[in-house]
Amino acid sequence: QQQQLLLLLPVKKQEEEEEMVVNTMEVKGKIDYDKLVQVFGSKVLTDDLLQRLEAQTVGKGRVPCLHRFLRRNIFFSHRDLSTLLTQVEQGKPLYLYTGRGPSSAAMHLGHLVPFLFTQWLQQAFNCPLVIQMTDDEKFLFKGSYSDEKGDNLMDYKKLTMENARDIIACGFDYNKTFLFSDLDYVGRMYPNIVRIWKAVTTNTIQGIFGFDGSSNIGTVAFPAIQAAPSFATSFPTVLGTESTPEHADIPCLIPCAIDQDPYFRLTRDVAHKLVTKSHPLQGKPALIHSKFFPPLQGAQGKMSSSELSSAIFLTDTPEQIEEKITKYAFSGGQETKQMQQEHGADLDVDVSYQWLRFFLEDDDELEAIGQSYGSGQGDYWSTGAVKKKLISVLQVLVKEHQERRSKITDEAVLKWMQERCIL
Repeated sequence: QQQQLLLLLPVKKQEEEEEMVVNTMEVKGKIDYDKLVQVFGSKVLTDDLLQRLEAQTVGKGRVPCLHRFLRRNIFFSHRDLSTLLTQVEQGKPLYLYTGRGPSSAAMHLGHLVPFLFTQWLQQAFNCPLVIQMTDDEKFLFKGSYSDEKGDNLMDYKKLTMENARDIIACGFDYNKTFLFSDLDYVGRMYPNIVRIWKAVTTNTIQGIFGFDGSSNIGTVAFPAIQAAPSFATSFPTVLGTESTPEHADIPCLIPCAIDQDPYFRLTRDVAHKLVTKSHPLQGKPALIHSKFFPPLQGAQGKMSSSELSSAIFLTDTPEQIEEKITKYAFSGGQETKQMQQEHGADLDVDVSYQWLRFFLEDDDELEAIGQSYGSGQGDYWSTGAVKKKLISVLQVLVKEHQERRSKITDEAVLKWMQERCIL
């Protein structure tokens, strides 16, 4: 019976699956999220935690419902979220921390996922947010030098400005958001960076990130720079820790894709050395992890800027979106109409359906599409119908984003990057 079932699947789906690789440098293969949670040592988001989260957000009237990423288990894993929620339930403050490594002028839909969720968290908790632009990191890992032109460090600084416009267009609250370039702001964080350097051995860094003797010293040192914003004292003016010492105990929540977890496992291991004993999480940042946004060619790994045909960019035209989805979106449908109507589609591998899980807000409509496509019956029985729906959703999403972005000038970006109190 199992052999007969395999014969019913398209040949393209019988290819051997690539081995799962998930680390800060690379994500590929079919992702087993249960195994990832076990290997990384994080915890799965439970219904009880979601109910507590809902009570402190929806229950306070700041948002109408839990974000679809929570409702659909896209953000699925956490560290210390329960302890953080206990603080919130007691009326105590928190702040959010997220970031972006500006490696390309055009961001894609996968880059949008953590920012859309972080915007919801900011509104839901009515809390401050710091956004780190790691232009230094991108130069250290990808930068170049020639005798004729010198290095391209400032190119990454320019990309920070471009990417910042896309980030601001996600709808953050200016009065509660500080967006900063490492190249500009690192001096304010430097005392904490030095403390982290002192607390972490080279062997630990090599073990986590795989650096060796050929790695430049900046890459080995960089994890401390990404760790530093996890501590409120890295923002003496922005979070008021200089004028109000008790603000140093404000805990941090970091929404991120699960491949970024190693940075913050490192942070959490040494966090107690950077805070007083009164800190509610002993200095450790809480984390909430997302699953990966799959590339067009198949629901494995994650979307990449370097493969233009694997991604929908926020600069794409409606025609480009239609062409890419039509041409490249991997189908979980059957090879023939008859087989599709008899057996339905494999929703787990169908990219168009998986992308609708990320971007179609209406739960009832998504369920109806899934039932129709998965059974091969009804309005969405075919891959073509599901792709058409996805195209319309993405064309609206990208167009609205482009309209908001077009109104954000370089002067406006600099205003968001101005050091000021946001608490």
